[in-house]
Amino acid sequence: SPDGRAANPVLEGPAYEARIAAAGGIDLQILGIGRNGHIGFNEPTSSLTSRTRIKTLAETTFKDNSRFFAKGEAQPELGITMGIGTILEARRILLLATGENKALAVAAAVEGSLSSMCPASALQLHRHAMLLVDEAAASQLKLKDYYRWVMSQQEKISKQFGTPSA
Repeated sequence: SPDGRAANPVLEGPAYEARIAAAGGIDLQILGIGRNGHIGFNEPTSSLTSRTRIKTLAETTFKDNSRFFAKGEAQPELGITMGIGTILEARRILLLATGENKALAVAAAVEGSLSSMCPASALQLHRHAMLLVDEAAASQLKLKDYYRWVMSQQEKISKQFGTPSA
């Protein structure tokens, strides 16, 4: 991940992009989702074509992350994040979400419109994005039964014909 302690954080974004390119790209991008639909620290209104950069954290993200810091410990209000455009270049993406507190964000990402107001909705554009959610995180999905049906049909097809490598 980008070096949050880089001597010059403004230069870290382009340097990180260069390291990704030198490595041949990202095979698997594993993501979580914030309550406000952010992925990485791409908060609502982030450009869907953004690159690795410094980003100001939303107040909800700042509060949610406070549990990782001891009382009185300085907590950053900025982060260096891979951009949504960078994330979408990964060959495969896996988004993990658990808990009812993520249910509205998951529903917006999966069933909502493509929008910078829910950065995770950009995953709708990716050919090989998979969301793995528990029942609580899936609780606001309107088409849950349909998604289960699709999975069962895909399993049948895979058993009969194999899985395409593309």
